[in-house]
Amino acid sequence: MSTVAENVASHLLKIKAIKLEPAHPFTWASGWKSPIYCDNRKTLSFPGVRSYIKEQFAAVIREKYPQAEVIAGVATGAIAQGVLVAQELNLPFIYIRSSAKSHGLENLIEGEYKAGQKVVVIEDLISTGGSSLQAVEALRSAGCEVLGMVAIFTYGFQKSVDNFDAARCELTTLSNYNAMIDLAVKTGYIQQSDVEKLKEWRKSPETYK
Repeated sequence: MSTVAENVASHLLKIKAIKLEPAHPFTWASGWKSPIYCDNRKTLSFPGVRSYIKEQFAAVIREKYPQAEVIAGVATGAIAQGVLVAQELNLPFIYIRSSAKSHGLENLIEGEYKAGQKVVVIEDLISTGGSSLQAVEALRSAGCEVLGMVAIFTYGFQKSVDNFDAARCELTTLSNYNAMIDLAVKTGYIQQSDVEKLKEWRKSPETYK
Protein backbone atom coordinates (compact mmCIF):
# COMPACT_ATOMS: atom_id res chain seq x y z
CA MET A 1 0.00 0.00 0.00
CA SER A 2 1.32 3.46 -0.90
CA THR A 3 2.09 5.84 1.92
CA VAL A 4 0.94 9.46 1.97
CA ALA A 5 4.56 10.53 1.34
CA GLU A 6 4.71 8.36 -1.80
CA ASN A 7 1.28 9.50 -3.01
CA VAL A 8 2.14 13.18 -2.61
CA ALA A 9 5.53 12.69 -4.30
CA SER A 10 3.78 10.88 -7.15
CA HIS A 11 1.30 13.74 -7.62
CA LEU A 12 4.09 16.36 -7.55
CA LEU A 13 6.14 14.49 -10.16
CA LYS A 14 3.13 13.81 -12.42
CA ILE A 15 2.02 17.45 -12.59
CA LYS A 16 5.66 18.60 -12.84
CA ALA A 17 5.49 20.58 -9.61
CA ILE A 18 8.81 18.85 -8.96
CA LYS A 19 11.43 18.59 -11.67
CA LEU A 20 14.61 16.56 -11.31
CA GLU A 21 17.59 17.36 -13.54
CA PRO A 22 20.77 15.93 -11.97
CA ALA A 23 22.76 16.52 -15.18
CA HIS A 24 21.51 20.11 -15.71
CA PRO A 25 21.12 21.84 -12.32
CA PHE A 26 18.69 24.72 -11.82
CA THR A 27 19.84 27.98 -10.21
CA TRP A 28 17.78 29.07 -7.21
CA ALA A 29 17.14 32.71 -6.29
CA SER A 30 19.77 32.27 -3.54
CA GLY A 31 22.34 31.44 -6.24
CA TRP A 32 22.55 27.79 -5.16
CA LYS A 33 22.83 25.21 -7.94
CA SER A 34 20.22 22.50 -7.51
CA PRO A 35 19.28 19.26 -9.30
CA ILE A 36 15.68 19.74 -8.16
CA TYR A 37 13.10 22.47 -8.70
CA CYS A 38 9.90 22.48 -6.68
CA ASP A 39 6.88 24.73 -7.27
CA ASN A 40 4.00 23.45 -5.14
CA ARG A 41 1.70 26.28 -6.25
CA LYS A 42 1.13 24.16 -9.36
CA THR A 43 -0.95 21.79 -7.21
CA LEU A 44 -3.68 24.44 -7.08
CA SER A 45 -4.33 24.04 -10.82
CA PHE A 46 -5.23 20.36 -10.41
CA PRO A 47 -8.47 19.87 -8.42
CA GLY A 48 -7.78 16.21 -7.57
CA VAL A 49 -4.26 16.96 -6.34
CA ARG A 50 -5.16 20.04 -4.30
CA SER A 51 -8.08 18.17 -2.70
CA TYR A 52 -5.84 15.23 -1.76
CA ILE A 53 -3.28 17.58 -0.18
CA LYS A 54 -6.02 19.51 1.65
CA GLU A 55 -7.46 16.24 3.04
CA GLN A 56 -4.04 15.01 4.20
CA PHE A 57 -3.28 18.35 5.88
CA ALA A 58 -6.65 18.21 7.63
CA ALA A 59 -6.04 14.60 8.75
CA VAL A 60 -2.66 15.56 10.29
CA ILE A 61 -4.19 18.53 12.11
CA ARG A 62 -7.16 16.52 13.43
CA GLU A 63 -4.79 13.87 14.74
CA LYS A 64 -1.94 15.99 16.12
CA TYR A 65 -3.58 19.32 16.90
CA PRO A 66 -7.29 18.79 17.67
CA GLN A 67 -7.13 21.89 19.90
CA ALA A 68 -6.27 24.17 16.92
CA GLU A 69 -8.35 27.36 16.84
CA VAL A 70 -6.88 29.12 13.79
CA ILE A 71 -5.13 28.05 10.56
CA ALA A 72 -2.37 30.38 9.32
CA GLY A 73 -0.82 30.36 5.83
CA VAL A 74 2.64 31.66 5.04
CA ALA A 75 2.60 34.18 2.16
CA THR A 76 2.44 33.71 -0.65
CA GLY A 77 2.78 30.05 -1.55
CA ALA A 78 0.67 28.63 1.28
CA ILE A 79 -2.19 31.13 1.37
CA ALA A 80 -4.52 29.29 -1.02
CA GLN A 81 -3.77 25.85 0.44
CA GLY A 82 -4.24 27.25 3.93
CA VAL A 83 -7.69 28.60 3.01
CA LEU A 84 -8.69 25.16 1.68
CA VAL A 85 -7.56 23.49 4.91
CA ALA A 86 -9.31 26.06 7.11
CA GLN A 87 -12.50 25.52 5.10
CA GLU A 88 -12.21 21.74 5.49
CA LEU A 89 -11.77 22.10 9.27
CA ASN A 90 -14.30 24.94 9.59
CA LEU A 91 -11.71 27.14 11.31
CA PRO A 92 -10.76 30.82 10.92
CA PHE A 93 -7.91 31.63 8.52
CA ILE A 94 -5.16 34.23 8.71
CA TYR A 95 -1.95 34.69 6.78
CA ILE A 96 1.49 36.07 7.53
CA ARG A 97 3.23 38.43 5.13
CA SER A 98 6.97 38.24 4.51
CA SER A 99 7.14 41.88 5.62
CA ALA A 100 4.67 44.39 7.02
CA LYS A 101 2.55 46.40 4.57
CA SER A 102 4.01 49.80 3.80
CA HIS A 103 0.58 51.46 3.80
CA GLY A 104 -2.73 51.42 5.67
CA LEU A 105 -2.53 49.53 8.97
CA GLU A 106 0.93 48.16 8.08
CA ASN A 107 -0.16 44.66 9.07
CA LEU A 108 2.25 41.74 9.15
CA ILE A 109 -0.56 39.31 9.95
CA GLU A 110 -3.76 39.60 7.92
CA GLY A 111 -7.10 38.45 9.27
CA GLU A 112 -8.90 38.24 12.61
CA TYR A 113 -7.14 36.60 15.55
CA LYS A 114 -6.71 37.09 19.29
CA ALA A 115 -3.65 36.79 21.52
CA GLY A 116 -3.62 33.40 23.20
CA GLN A 117 -5.26 31.52 20.31
CA LYS A 118 -3.80 28.17 19.28
CA VAL A 119 -2.54 28.30 15.68
CA VAL A 120 -1.34 25.69 13.17
CA VAL A 121 0.81 27.08 10.37
CA ILE A 122 0.53 25.78 6.78
CA GLU A 123 3.55 26.01 4.45
CA ASP A 124 4.08 24.71 0.92
CA LEU A 125 7.82 24.03 0.90
CA ILE A 126 10.62 23.83 3.47
CA SER A 127 14.19 24.50 2.37
CA THR A 128 16.26 25.96 5.24
CA GLY A 129 13.13 26.92 7.18
CA GLY A 130 14.21 30.55 7.57
CA SER A 131 11.19 32.34 6.05
CA SER A 132 8.76 29.78 7.50
CA LEU A 133 10.08 30.33 11.01
CA GLN A 134 9.87 34.12 10.57
CA ALA A 135 6.11 33.57 10.23
CA VAL A 136 6.11 31.51 13.44
CA GLU A 137 8.01 34.29 15.21
CA ALA A 138 5.51 36.90 13.96
CA LEU A 139 2.61 34.87 15.38
CA ARG A 140 4.36 34.37 18.71
CA SER A 141 5.17 38.09 18.90
CA ALA A 142 1.46 38.76 18.38
CA GLY A 143 0.67 36.57 21.40
CA CYS A 144 -0.51 33.46 19.55
CA GLU A 145 0.44 29.94 20.60
CA VAL A 146 1.92 28.09 17.62
CA LEU A 147 1.11 24.39 17.97
CA GLY A 148 3.21 23.38 14.96
CA MET A 149 3.72 23.69 11.23
CA VAL A 150 2.50 21.35 8.47
CA ALA A 151 4.07 21.55 5.00
CA ILE A 152 3.64 19.76 1.67
CA PHE A 153 7.32 18.98 1.07
CA THR A 154 10.76 19.30 2.65
CA TYR A 155 14.22 18.93 1.14
CA GLY A 156 15.30 17.61 4.55
CA PHE A 157 18.40 19.78 4.90
CA GLN A 158 20.13 19.37 8.27
CA LYS A 159 20.04 23.16 8.51
CA SER A 160 16.22 23.12 8.47
CA VAL A 161 16.11 20.39 11.15
CA ASP A 162 18.45 22.49 13.33
CA ASN A 163 16.46 25.68 12.70
CA PHE A 164 13.13 24.11 13.68
CA ASP A 165 14.72 22.54 16.78
CA ALA A 166 16.19 25.90 17.79
CA ALA A 167 12.81 27.60 17.29
CA ARG A 168 11.06 24.80 19.24
CA CYS A 169 8.54 24.39 16.47
CA GLU A 170 7.28 20.93 15.50
CA LEU A 171 7.31 20.34 11.73
CA THR A 172 5.26 17.67 9.94
CA THR A 173 5.51 17.26 6.17
CA LEU A 174 3.28 15.26 3.85
CA SER A 175 6.22 14.22 1.66
CA ASN A 176 9.98 14.58 1.57
CA TYR A 177 13.12 14.38 -0.56
CA ASN A 178 13.90 10.72 0.23
CA ALA A 179 10.37 9.53 -0.63
CA MET A 180 10.51 11.49 -3.87
CA ILE A 181 13.92 10.06 -4.92
CA ASP A 182 12.81 6.49 -4.11
CA LEU A 183 9.67 6.92 -6.19
CA ALA A 184 11.54 8.63 -9.05
CA VAL A 185 13.92 5.64 -9.30
CA LYS A 186 11.06 3.12 -9.01
CA THR A 187 9.11 4.75 -11.82
CA GLY A 188 12.13 5.31 -14.09
CA TYR A 189 11.95 9.12 -13.82
CA ILE A 190 15.66 9.06 -12.90
CA GLN A 191 18.36 6.36 -13.03
CA GLN A 192 19.88 4.65 -10.00
CA SER A 193 23.17 6.28 -11.06
CA ASP A 194 21.64 9.73 -10.40
CA VAL A 195 20.83 8.95 -6.77
CA GLU A 196 24.34 9.54 -5.42
CA LYS A 197 24.44 13.00 -6.99
CA LEU A 198 21.02 13.87 -5.55
CA LYS A 199 22.06 12.73 -2.07
CA GLU A 200 25.36 14.59 -2.31
CA TRP A 201 23.51 17.83 -3.14
CA ARG A 202 21.36 17.59 -0.03
CA LYS A 203 24.41 17.23 2.23
CA SER A 204 25.97 20.47 0.98
CA PRO A 205 23.64 22.42 -1.34
CA GLU A 206 25.64 25.65 -1.07
CA THR A 207 28.75 24.02 -2.61
CA TYR A 208 26.99 21.86 -5.23
CA LYS A 209 27.99 22.45 -8.87
